[in-house]
Amino acid sequence: MSLDKAFAAFATRTAKVTGSPWTFGVCLGLVLAWAASGPVFRFSETWQLVINTGTTIVTFLMVFLIQNTQNRDGEAIQAKLDELIVSSEAENAFVGIETLSDKELRALHQRCMARAKAHADAHARVTAEIGRRKGEGAAERKASRAKAPARKAAARRTAA
Repeated sequence: MSLDKAFAAFATRTAKVTGSPWTFGVCLGLVLAWAASGPVFRFSETWQLVINTGTTIVTFLMVFLIQNTQNRDGEAIQAKLDELIVSSEAENAFVGIETLSDKELRALHQRCMARAKAHADAHARVTAEIGRRKGEGAAERKASRAKAPARKAAARRTAA
């Protein structure tokens, strides 16, 4: 097993274990035990140094493990999104945009927002036109129903 794979496996396991409620409970218990031991050690500098040193070391190491896990998760999500883009009718220009500069991403975002607004405007126009046509149809049906008795009467007169 390569060093990369071994570290990735270790980082993943550690992130899962340290993110569990049980680990939080254990850490809380340790802090409470440390606080309760204060009077025994007369709240000395050494007593304070124990918790400071312990938390500093754990925090320092956890930063790297968590960052490794986050990096791998981010890359996996990007790969999945890229596959969805390539396999759909979406623009393939979106594949790999995570490597663009902030300025390029803002420009792409503005382009997407403009397209979304244009789509919303077109949708509103179509909805309004459908409503207008339904309204015209209803008016025509109403007018036709109003004229129906007169047509029937005229048909009876011509038949008689």
